[in-house]
Amino acid sequence: MEKQKSKISDVVREKNTTVRNQYYNQYVKQVTPTFSTVKNCVMAYIIGGAICVIGQGLTSFFLSRTGDMELSKAYTTLCLIFLSILSTGLGFYQKLAKYGGAGTLVPITGFANSVAAPAVEYKKEGQVFGIGCKVFTIAGPVILYGIFTSWVLGLIYYILKQIGIV
Repeated sequence: MEKQKSKISDVVREKNTTVRNQYYNQYVKQVTPTFSTVKNCVMAYIIGGAICVIGQGLTSFFLSRTGDMELSKAYTTLCLIFLSILSTGLGFYQKLAKYGGAGTLVPITGFANSVAAPAVEYKKEGQVFGIGCKVFTIAGPVILYGIFTSWVLGLIYYILKQIGIV
């Protein structure tokens, strides 16, 4: 009798688990957003292109004022970083990223956003434990692996140059 009750409870438990899993799968389908790859690519192209057009406009503006291309590029870089950090602080960059996706990852503005966003998010925890500890949570790995990769490639280049291949 005890064995039969155990089998019945196992069957009931298995049936309840199956029903629960079915309900959960239906719920996941309802709340999971659907994406259009073509639309995302077009929006990334438009937003990324707009950021690049702004950068080119700044470069042309500074070149017309200074006459020095290198100085114009430096001013453009500073302005793009400033605009990215300002728009992150005002909450605009996140809205732009929602529509532009990967287009907002244009290297200089995306990197500035990745440094500024955690600082804005954790500022309520204080200067040291909030901003100081969290400012490089996103950008830190990029910096780390960028420096490490540069070192490895520099070492390979040095070795190839010593051998006479390069």
